[in-house]
Amino acid sequence: MSDADSDKGGKARIARIDTPKEKVLQVERRDYTELAPTNRPRSQSLDGFDDIYTDIVDYIVRCTHKIWDERDIGLIYTHYTHNCVLYGTTGTIYNREDVVRDTIQRLVSFPERRGMATQVIWNGNDKDGFYTSHLVTGSGRHTQFGHFGAPTGRPFVSRTIADCMIIRNKIYREWVVADNMAIVKQLGLDADAFATRTAKSKFDAGLLALDIGENRRMIGQNPPDWEADVSLANTELEAVVLRWLHEIFNKRMFGKIKDVYAPTVQYHGPLMKELYGVAAVTHQHLGLVGSIPDAGYFVQHVCSTESLWPQYSRYFHADDLALETSASQPYARPDPHVAELQANLSF
Repeated sequence: MSDADSDKGGKARIARIDTPKEKVLQVERRDYTELAPTNRPRSQSLDGFDDIYTDIVDYIVRCTHKIWDERDIGLIYTHYTHNCVLYGTTGTIYNREDVVRDTIQRLVSFPERRGMATQVIWNGNDKDGFYTSHLVTGSGRHTQFGHFGAPTGRPFVSRTIADCMIIRNKIYREWVVADNMAIVKQLGLDADAFATRTAKSKFDAGLLALDIGENRRMIGQNPPDWEADVSLANTELEAVVLRWLHEIFNKRMFGKIKDVYAPTVQYHGPLMKELYGVAAVTHQHLGLVGSIPDAGYFVQHVCSTESLWPQYSRYFHADDLALETSASQPYARPDPHVAELQANLSF
């Protein structure tokens, strides 16, 4: 039996980073000027990074602001490798120059857009590389021609999560999960026509979808794995999160939601949904799995960051889901962490 197999259903591997995370900036409750300080000494080892960055959160927030808000798009040449791969919501980019072009085109469509850092979760170090997950709340107006068509003049608000793998100041892998449908609906566009046009461009390029009819959530006529695979967890809290996600999504035990969500939960979901209470969250999950009933949930990465304000809240987000719970509620457990999961929802 391999080491990976022995971890399955057992204890999480504990492989925390040597760098003390309390020295690293946190986005929560801080203004942008505090996240991009001018007189703060470096608080974390960042070998190979530009001198201006004081830690990995400063790096990801500051360079994102410089590229998107200050229009220093050429910074991409020093912050992405030439052969970087960016996995986007509507397609994949395989080199740095195309990242530059795509950024310019998006800024043309939404010149007033501002992307506010809502949270940054990270793991890693400057020797092995960093992994960051950046939750952004973007707002603006559609005033120019671009990939959403003719300008509508309408405002919009949407959420995006960008996960980056970084080594020596350069991003070499990035996953961007953008809630494009929220923008489409707020702009008053025809969602079906937009989706058809997007899909047709991929088919015309020969990028056909491969449907094999099997995702390995269940093997043959067997039930789903009864125990979650927690081999990717770095802490016991992360293992707990992996277990209840497995319960809900793979074993379809939707009753588990009442055990892990506070009775007064506020759920920030796709299409800028704001849901309140366990019943609403349960129905949201039922609707998701009901629309793709053969879906399977497979975790690819998990990391967590301690909160500086445990008495107030803790955050968890997975792909296009963000959840906030009040720590004063009985179901919000006392160990305050921020947990992020990059997961593959297969169907």
